[in-house]
Amino acid sequence: MTMVSVAATQMACSWNRDENIARAEKLVREAAAKGAQIILIQELFEAPYFCIDQSPEHFALAQEVDNSPLIRHFQALAEELEVVLPLSFFERAGTAYYNSLVVIDADGSVLDLYRKTHIPNGPGYQEKQFFTPGDTGFKVWQTRYAKIGVAICWDQWFPETARSLALMGAELIFYPTAIGSEPQDATLDSQPHWTRTQQGHAAANLVPVIASNRIGTEQSKFIEGLEITFYGSSFITDEFGALVQQADKTSEGVLVHSFDLEQVAKHRASWGVFRDRRPAMYSAVQTSDGKLQGGR
Repeated sequence: MTMVSVAATQMACSWNRDENIARAEKLVREAAAKGAQIILIQELFEAPYFCIDQSPEHFALAQEVDNSPLIRHFQALAEELEVVLPLSFFERAGTAYYNSLVVIDADGSVLDLYRKTHIPNGPGYQEKQFFTPGDTGFKVWQTRYAKIGVAICWDQWFPETARSLALMGAELIFYPTAIGSEPQDATLDSQPHWTRTQQGHAAANLVPVIASNRIGTEQSKFIEGLEITFYGSSFITDEFGALVQQADKTSEGVLVHSFDLEQVAKHRASWGVFRDRRPAMYSAVQTSDGKLQGGR
């Protein structure tokens, strides 16, 4: 057996960045104490979800990878606890800004950088104001405990993301997230759809999925009445898409689950979904409108 324990966390965020970091560290320590070896913190947890509005003041939150106090802080924590931490942050790179993450290995080293591929835009989720579309391509990381794929929030709605990570060898897929209510329609609750979509990714690829979302209600600092209530519901699925752990919509907490990666790999091979793929037949996926140029 090759056992690995993973954790999803969820918490509320305020404009006190030191408190957010301390709260995230507390959850990481709690998860590690429960045996977790790979621990996921939610998307952009250092601050409230600033993309709720388009204020240019938010650009001041960005940090360079090599000079990030946030990354250094969690490098030290990862080394101390011997845990792997996929870490979401707002990146500044020259004149460009990205929604990014690094994976910190269990010795505290930064393995590589991923920049969010799919950038959403809508009421309360105005990420195109702040983020350049990612240029790294999808990434997987060989960590001390497993080969993992990690993508960011809106990426999780695209089956192409999960399939790409699985094809690249991901044994586990992680999604740090910030999603909740829709300011333009208070009656809309996307949480069941959000959960089922990712359960489908796990089932279609026979790879466990771990998602961490935030909780709490956050208001815009600049637009009166504009707010989002994040619905938590962080979860862990098995390789068949079944929910093995799920948090509620309002409580801070930690979810921990263990997988036998050898057994997961046997299930993935036995189903034949990768054996029977026909990549040459999927040309339509490479188009925007499904129409192939030149009749091909």
